[in-house]
Amino acid sequence: MKRSYLLVLLLPLVLFSCSSGKKALQRGDYYQAISKAIERLKSNPTNDKALKVLKDGYPMAVEWSQEEIDQTLTANEAFKWERTISVMKRVNAMSDQIRSTPAARKLFPAPKTYTSELNMAYEKAAEDRYQAGLQFMEQESRESARTAYTHFERADQWIPGYKDTHERMAIAKELATVNVVVEAVTVHTKAYELSSGFFYNQVFEYLNNQFPTNGFVNFFSPKQAENFELNPDFVVRMEFYDFSVGNLVRSEKEESLTKRVKVPLTDTTFVNKTYHAKLKTYTDEVISGGRLNYRIVDFQNDKLLRDNLIPGSFTWVNQYAIFAGDQEALSDKQYALTQQKAVPLPPHQDLFIEFTRPIYKQLTTELNSFFRRYR
Repeated sequence: MKRSYLLVLLLPLVLFSCSSGKKALQRGDYYQAISKAIERLKSNPTNDKALKVLKDGYPMAVEWSQEEIDQTLTANEAFKWERTISVMKRVNAMSDQIRSTPAARKLFPAPKTYTSELNMAYEKAAEDRYQAGLQFMEQESRESARTAYTHFERADQWIPGYKDTHERMAIAKELATVNVVVEAVTVHTKAYELSSGFFYNQVFEYLNNQFPTNGFVNFFSPKQAENFELNPDFVVRMEFYDFSVGNLVRSEKEESLTKRVKVPLTDTTFVNKTYHAKLKTYTDEVISGGRLNYRIVDFQNDKLLRDNLIPGSFTWVNQYAIFAGDQEALSDKQYALTQQKAVPLPPHQDLFIEFTRPIYKQLTTELNSFFRRYR
């Protein structure tokens, strides 16, 4: 049964590898037909079906390609040279396949290859993109500058260093880029000495990872903005309010435990033995919480774009127990509690860090959602 199942799985692969490309040729898929025929001839140079597909199909493929090029170039459409390049490269790929396969090369010693024509097409494609970039730059908007950057970048891809594309890309990127200053986080509390530096650093690192410098959104600290004499587009302001550490709440739970077990006397005889214990479990809890208000301001007109309050909380728990009586009456978990001790409360700064973790998660999600429209 397993062998039959394996044959069923392998059969399509075998049939595909043995394909001469005849069906692809009948469908008018010239490139695939030629590719299959040549692959067949590599393993079986005298295969009649593959030879016939190549002999009949290759001239048709070249003719069809030239027709595509002619139709594309006479059409009034943008970036038609890029489509032309695609067709020429596929013809050249067929040529490479034929020249690398002796049986195919015997049929077509000098397959069609676009060389000078392809170089000219690269020039034309690069110029089309370059001119498109110039046109969008004339619109003098952030969106048009971003589009212009993309066109200049494509021009440079067709011909590296084409004209002054690098300089044009730099200008377009500067105009298209949104600069954001992320201000330090203020903590409003008189009861505790707290630092929000760790929170700020996490947020700042997250934003720079999500929006790398090769994109169109850049984030700066206030110090960086000052050093660069930056006139930002947006400012992110964050403030913590209502931070509190609740008083220690200690609860107690006392319970009587009984456990009956069989104790062996000999290899064949057992007696029931009952163990008793009293267990007192203590639970210490401290609930901490606060709220972060963050605002996104359009620096150019001082317009408030986003104003949101994000709450967060954290409950610190420590549990321990004491018992009197037989240890055997306790479960493993209960005994483990008896090995725990009362511990001092964590420092306020540690509790502050813990309650800001859910705030950080929601904040970064919302900031990413707001700024990703500009990247």
